[in-house]
Amino acid sequence: MKVRTLILRVPGTNCDQETVEAFEEAGSHVDLKHINSLIRDSTRLDDYHIFCIPGGFSYGDDLGAGKILACQLKYRLRRPIERFISEGKIILGICNGFQALVKAGLLPGLNGAFNRQEATLALNEGGLFVDRWVYVRCEETRCKPLNSLAKTIFYMPVNHAEGRFIAPPSILDVLEDDGYIVFRYVDPYGSISREWNPNGSMNNIAGICNMDGNIVGLMPHPEKHIHQYTHPSWTRLDRMSNVNCLRLFKALVDYAYTHLA
Repeated sequence: MKVRTLILRVPGTNCDQETVEAFEEAGSHVDLKHINSLIRDSTRLDDYHIFCIPGGFSYGDDLGAGKILACQLKYRLRRPIERFISEGKIILGICNGFQALVKAGLLPGLNGAFNRQEATLALNEGGLFVDRWVYVRCEETRCKPLNSLAKTIFYMPVNHAEGRFIAPPSILDVLEDDGYIVFRYVDPYGSISREWNPNGSMNNIAGICNMDGNIVGLMPHPEKHIHQYTHPSWTRLDRMSNVNCLRLFKALVDYAYTHLA
Protein backbone atom coordinates (compact mmCIF):
# COMPACT_ATOMS: atom_id res chain seq x y z
CA MET A 1 0.00 0.00 0.00
CA LYS A 2 1.34 3.42 -0.96
CA VAL A 3 1.50 6.33 1.48
CA ARG A 4 -1.07 8.99 0.64
CA THR A 5 -0.31 12.68 1.18
CA LEU A 6 -2.74 15.59 1.00
CA ILE A 7 -1.34 19.03 0.18
CA LEU A 8 -3.65 21.88 1.17
CA ARG A 9 -4.15 24.86 -1.12
CA VAL A 10 -5.79 28.17 -0.19
CA PRO A 11 -5.86 31.61 -1.83
CA GLY A 12 -2.28 32.92 -1.63
CA THR A 13 -0.54 29.54 -1.43
CA ASN A 14 2.41 29.57 -3.82
CA CYS A 15 4.66 26.64 -2.87
CA ASP A 16 2.13 23.87 -3.41
CA GLN A 17 3.55 22.49 -6.65
CA GLU A 18 7.08 22.25 -5.25
CA THR A 19 5.69 20.45 -2.19
CA VAL A 20 3.72 18.03 -4.37
CA GLU A 21 6.90 17.21 -6.28
CA ALA A 22 8.86 16.71 -3.06
CA PHE A 23 6.43 14.14 -1.68
CA GLU A 24 6.10 12.39 -5.05
CA GLU A 25 9.89 12.14 -5.32
CA ALA A 26 9.87 10.69 -1.79
CA GLY A 27 7.55 7.90 -2.94
CA SER A 28 4.13 9.08 -1.83
CA HIS A 29 0.90 9.33 -3.77
CA VAL A 30 -0.07 13.02 -3.58
CA ASP A 31 -3.31 14.93 -3.99
CA LEU A 32 -3.53 18.71 -4.03
CA LYS A 33 -6.86 20.00 -2.75
CA HIS A 34 -8.38 23.42 -2.11
CA ILE A 35 -9.52 24.01 1.45
CA ASN A 36 -13.12 24.48 0.30
CA SER A 37 -13.27 20.86 -0.86
CA LEU A 38 -12.24 19.73 2.61
CA ILE A 39 -14.74 22.00 4.31
CA ARG A 40 -17.51 20.58 2.08
CA ASP A 41 -16.47 16.99 2.85
CA SER A 42 -14.10 16.81 5.80
CA THR A 43 -14.11 13.00 5.78
CA ARG A 44 -11.75 13.18 2.78
CA LEU A 45 -8.90 13.81 5.21
CA ASP A 46 -9.38 10.32 6.63
CA ASP A 47 -8.05 8.81 3.40
CA TYR A 48 -4.53 10.19 3.94
CA HIS A 49 -1.49 9.42 6.08
CA ILE A 50 0.24 12.82 5.75
CA PHE A 51 -1.38 16.26 5.69
CA CYS A 52 0.86 19.11 4.57
CA ILE A 53 0.21 22.85 4.64
CA PRO A 54 2.76 24.47 2.31
CA GLY A 55 4.21 27.95 2.15
CA GLY A 56 2.92 31.14 0.59
CA PHE A 57 0.83 34.06 1.77
CA SER A 58 -2.53 32.55 2.68
CA TYR A 59 -5.27 35.15 2.25
CA GLY A 60 -2.56 37.74 1.68
CA ASP A 61 -1.56 37.53 5.37
CA ASP A 62 -4.05 40.39 5.72
CA LEU A 63 -4.62 39.81 9.46
CA GLY A 64 -1.10 38.54 10.12
CA ALA A 65 0.85 35.64 8.65
CA GLY A 66 -1.30 32.50 8.62
CA LYS A 67 -3.97 33.94 10.93
CA ILE A 68 -7.03 33.51 8.68
CA LEU A 69 -5.94 30.00 7.70
CA ALA A 70 -5.41 29.20 11.39
CA CYS A 71 -9.02 30.20 12.11
CA GLN A 72 -10.27 27.99 9.29
CA LEU A 73 -8.32 25.02 10.61
CA LYS A 74 -9.61 25.63 14.12
CA TYR A 75 -13.26 26.39 13.41
CA ARG A 76 -14.05 24.69 10.08
CA LEU A 77 -11.82 21.59 10.16
CA ARG A 78 -11.30 20.98 13.85
CA ARG A 79 -12.94 17.56 14.16
CA PRO A 80 -11.30 15.86 11.16
CA ILE A 81 -7.90 17.27 12.14
CA GLU A 82 -8.31 16.11 15.74
CA ARG A 83 -9.22 12.65 14.45
CA PHE A 84 -6.23 12.71 12.10
CA ILE A 85 -3.88 13.59 14.97
CA SER A 86 -5.34 11.01 17.34
CA GLU A 87 -4.59 8.27 14.81
CA GLY A 88 -0.89 9.23 14.88
CA LYS A 89 -0.91 10.54 11.32
CA ILE A 90 1.59 13.21 10.30
CA ILE A 91 0.93 16.93 9.81
CA LEU A 92 3.67 19.09 8.27
CA GLY A 93 3.55 22.89 8.09
CA ILE A 94 6.13 24.75 5.99
CA CYS A 95 6.63 28.51 6.42
CA ASN A 96 3.08 29.90 6.15
CA GLY A 97 1.82 26.45 7.11
CA PHE A 98 3.99 26.58 10.24
CA GLN A 99 2.60 30.02 11.08
CA ALA A 100 -0.95 28.69 10.72
CA LEU A 101 -0.29 25.65 12.93
CA VAL A 102 1.21 27.82 15.66
CA LYS A 103 -1.63 30.35 15.57
CA ALA A 104 -4.25 27.61 15.54
CA GLY A 105 -2.80 26.21 18.77
CA LEU A 106 -1.62 22.96 17.16
CA LEU A 107 2.05 23.76 17.78
CA PRO A 108 3.51 23.23 20.26
CA GLY A 109 0.15 22.16 21.67
CA LEU A 110 1.39 21.65 25.22
CA ASN A 111 -2.20 21.75 26.48
CA GLY A 112 -3.68 19.74 23.65
CA ALA A 113 -4.63 20.47 20.06
CA PHE A 114 -6.50 23.71 19.32
CA ASN A 115 -6.29 24.79 22.96
CA ARG A 116 -4.59 28.17 23.11
CA GLN A 117 -1.80 29.85 21.20
CA GLU A 118 1.42 29.32 23.15
CA ALA A 119 3.98 30.91 20.84
CA THR A 120 4.10 33.04 17.72
CA LEU A 121 6.11 33.86 14.63
CA ALA A 122 6.70 37.59 14.70
CA LEU A 123 8.17 40.17 12.36
CA ASN A 124 11.82 39.46 11.60
CA GLU A 125 14.26 41.15 13.92
CA GLY A 126 15.57 43.36 11.12
CA GLY A 127 12.04 44.41 10.16
CA LEU A 128 12.49 43.25 6.57
CA PHE A 129 11.48 40.33 4.39
CA VAL A 130 14.30 37.75 4.43
CA ASP A 131 15.16 35.83 1.26
CA ARG A 132 18.37 33.82 1.62
CA TRP A 133 19.78 30.34 2.15
CA VAL A 134 20.41 28.98 5.65
CA TYR A 135 21.88 25.95 7.37
CA VAL A 136 19.43 24.01 9.50
CA ARG A 137 20.30 21.22 11.93
CA CYS A 138 17.80 18.48 12.68
CA GLU A 139 17.77 17.68 16.39
CA GLU A 140 17.13 14.43 18.23
CA THR A 141 13.63 15.02 19.60
CA ARG A 142 10.27 13.51 20.43
CA CYS A 143 9.47 13.72 16.68
CA LYS A 144 9.93 10.04 15.81
CA PRO A 145 9.33 10.44 12.06
CA LEU A 146 12.46 12.59 11.81
CA ASN A 147 14.73 11.06 14.45
CA SER A 148 16.61 9.15 11.75
CA LEU A 149 17.89 12.57 10.60
CA ALA A 150 19.21 13.67 14.00
CA LYS A 151 22.35 15.82 13.68
CA THR A 152 21.90 16.14 9.91
CA ILE A 153 22.63 19.61 8.57
CA PHE A 154 20.46 20.79 5.69
CA TYR A 155 20.91 23.77 3.40
CA MET A 156 17.63 25.37 2.37
CA PRO A 157 16.11 28.77 1.58
CA VAL A 158 14.02 31.00 3.83
CA ASN A 159 11.51 33.46 2.39
CA HIS A 160 9.48 35.26 5.03
CA ALA A 161 8.77 38.52 6.82
CA GLU A 162 7.31 36.99 10.00
CA GLY A 163 9.54 34.09 10.95
CA ARG A 164 10.96 35.09 14.33
CA PHE A 165 9.93 32.37 16.78
CA ILE A 166 8.91 33.82 20.14
CA ALA A 167 7.53 32.11 23.25
CA PRO A 168 7.25 33.01 26.96
CA PRO A 169 10.19 31.76 29.07
CA SER A 170 8.01 29.10 30.71
CA ILE A 171 7.02 27.67 27.31
CA LEU A 172 10.53 27.97 25.92
CA ASP A 173 11.94 26.00 28.85
CA VAL A 174 9.53 23.14 28.18
CA LEU A 175 10.38 23.13 24.48
CA GLU A 176 14.09 22.96 25.28
CA ASP A 177 13.92 20.44 28.12
CA ASP A 178 11.37 18.05 26.64
CA GLY A 179 12.57 17.72 23.05
CA TYR A 180 10.09 19.83 21.11
CA ILE A 181 12.70 21.73 19.06
CA VAL A 182 13.19 19.81 15.82
CA PHE A 183 15.19 22.31 13.74
CA ARG A 184 17.71 25.06 14.58
CA TYR A 185 19.55 27.61 12.50
CA VAL A 186 23.27 26.82 12.62
CA ASP A 187 26.50 27.75 10.88
CA PRO A 188 27.93 25.54 8.10
CA TYR A 189 29.63 23.36 10.73
CA GLY A 190 26.48 22.76 12.76
CA SER A 191 27.17 25.15 15.62
CA ILE A 192 24.48 27.48 16.93
CA SER A 193 25.41 30.98 15.90
CA ARG A 194 23.55 34.27 16.18
CA GLU A 195 25.18 35.38 12.94
CA TRP A 196 23.48 32.54 11.03
CA ASN A 197 20.03 33.16 12.54
CA PRO A 198 18.12 34.87 9.69
CA ASN A 199 15.25 36.34 11.70
CA GLY A 200 16.24 36.58 15.38
CA SER A 201 14.28 33.51 16.52
CA MET A 202 14.70 32.67 20.19
CA ASN A 203 17.30 29.95 20.74
CA ASN A 204 17.82 29.78 16.95
CA ILE A 205 14.58 27.82 16.61
CA ALA A 206 13.67 27.03 13.01
CA GLY A 207 11.01 24.37 13.67
CA ILE A 208 9.18 22.50 16.41
CA CYS A 209 6.83 19.56 16.95
CA ASN A 210 3.90 18.75 19.24
CA MET A 211 3.86 16.51 22.32
CA ASP A 212 3.25 13.32 20.33
CA GLY A 213 5.76 14.28 17.66
CA ASN A 214 3.39 13.82 14.72
CA ILE A 215 2.82 17.53 14.00
CA VAL A 216 5.91 19.32 12.68
CA GLY A 217 6.42 22.87 11.49
CA LEU A 218 9.42 24.79 10.19
CA MET A 219 10.02 28.22 8.64
CA PRO A 220 12.65 27.30 5.99
CA HIS A 221 11.59 25.69 2.69
CA PRO A 222 12.99 22.15 2.27
CA GLU A 223 10.74 21.60 -0.78
CA LYS A 224 12.80 24.18 -2.68
CA HIS A 225 15.95 22.06 -2.45
CA ILE A 226 15.07 18.49 -3.32
CA HIS A 227 17.33 18.44 -6.38
CA GLN A 228 21.02 19.20 -6.42
CA TYR A 229 20.66 21.64 -9.30
CA THR A 230 18.55 24.05 -7.20
CA HIS A 231 21.51 24.59 -4.87
CA PRO A 232 22.99 28.05 -5.59
CA SER A 233 26.42 26.47 -6.11
CA TRP A 234 25.28 23.28 -7.78
CA THR A 235 27.86 23.43 -10.57
CA ARG A 236 30.66 23.18 -8.02
CA LEU A 237 29.22 20.28 -6.05
CA ASP A 238 30.20 16.65 -6.38
CA ARG A 239 27.55 14.95 -8.51
CA MET A 240 26.95 12.37 -5.78
CA SER A 241 26.66 14.99 -3.03
CA ASN A 242 23.72 14.30 -0.72
CA VAL A 243 23.14 17.77 0.67
CA ASN A 244 19.58 18.26 -0.54
CA CYS A 245 16.38 18.07 1.53
CA LEU A 246 14.69 15.15 -0.20
CA ARG A 247 15.83 13.01 2.74
CA LEU A 248 13.49 14.95 5.00
CA PHE A 249 10.45 14.06 2.88
CA LYS A 250 11.66 10.47 2.48
CA ALA A 251 11.92 10.15 6.26
CA LEU A 252 8.30 11.24 6.67
CA VAL A 253 7.03 8.96 3.93
CA ASP A 254 9.08 5.98 5.14
CA TYR A 255 7.78 6.44 8.68
CA ALA A 256 4.20 6.68 7.43
CA TYR A 257 4.67 3.53 5.34
CA THR A 258 6.06 1.59 8.29
CA HIS A 259 3.67 2.79 10.98
CA LEU A 260 0.51 4.04 9.25
CA ALA A 261 0.00 2.52 5.80
